[in-house]
Amino acid sequence: MTAKWTVNQRVFQNNVTSVINNTPVIAVVKNNAYHFGLQFAIKSFQRSGITAFSTTKLEEAVEIRALAPDAMIFLMNPVTEFDVLRANNIHMTLPSLSFYKQYKDDLYDVHLHLEFENLLHRSGFKTFEEIKIVIDENNSRSMLKQARIVGLWTHFGYADEFDIEEYEIEKEQWLKGLGWLRQYYNFKYIHSQNSASYMRDGLLENHTHARIGIALYGCRPYASLDENVTTQSLKVSANVIQIRDINQGESIGYSFAYTAKDNIRIAVVDIGYGDGILRTRSKYDCLINGKRYQILAIMMSHMFVEVDSSINPQDEVILYSNDIRIDTFTFKGVGANSEQLSALNHQSLKKEYEYDTKIY
Repeated sequence: MTAKWTVNQRVFQNNVTSVINNTPVIAVVKNNAYHFGLQFAIKSFQRSGITAFSTTKLEEAVEIRALAPDAMIFLMNPVTEFDVLRANNIHMTLPSLSFYKQYKDDLYDVHLHLEFENLLHRSGFKTFEEIKIVIDENNSRSMLKQARIVGLWTHFGYADEFDIEEYEIEKEQWLKGLGWLRQYYNFKYIHSQNSASYMRDGLLENHTHARIGIALYGCRPYASLDENVTTQSLKVSANVIQIRDINQGESIGYSFAYTAKDNIRIAVVDIGYGDGILRTRSKYDCLINGKRYQILAIMMSHMFVEVDSSINPQDEVILYSNDIRIDTFTFKGVGANSEQLSALNHQSLKKEYEYDTKIY
């Protein structure tokens, strides 16, 4: 028996089609498409009509180019391997005025999306005036020495927060600056919205694309969003390998991880934090034979679950599925959607893709 990571391709693609709803989208496929696999994700996205992708690693961008020869590929982190960008027609962020001044002689014929910092303060130009300086200076250069400025973008760091005003502040600041810059320059790509912003506001005015990540993979970006808006195609499952009876006062797991208050029956399950199940998940339940049971302790390769007499060895234990969703545990404080997904260990879990009854 082996713990498994399983994705149903039909459910995955149906979710993508439903989420984008014919909106032009740049699909975020960083970290091997949130570990769903670049090849699987790119093909599924293309079937739903998506022709633009973004990632944070140059190696992934090159891999995407092989999978999608005609796609727009946007690298969200700056690199200095400009020949690789040109050879593979990969677009890159321009993160600051100082980066441009340092490398402007090397950026010829590179497709650039100029980044506005906004309230996230992760990367980007401090002001829209700085962005115009780069546009003007680039335009003053000879055609053979010019970078190709094709995009303008930012990231909303507070779009999934509802009890503070920062999202409205960052959105207003961005839209005001965007309106001013569009008087001077025509950008082919304008994108700012993550899943939360897109779900809240739809595609913003004067934007060409939404740049969506987590919702495409079946997770809601904020708790008040109706669960039916996304469908989780991923299932993470394990197996009961034995049943144990524990007496009142006895402890299980390392260093008294759990001490029984009564006589209980536990299932020993073949999955643990070494497989990427966050230890904070031990505060909550799992699903066995359609019923929820409390997890008592998580170790590196095993998990203890309190069960009743209906549970037997070889029964399937479901940690995640559309019936016990990742996003519900996000809102309970286990970890962010992407944190729970990224933690999963694809070296130890058996990875399967399903299309209806066919596994390929």
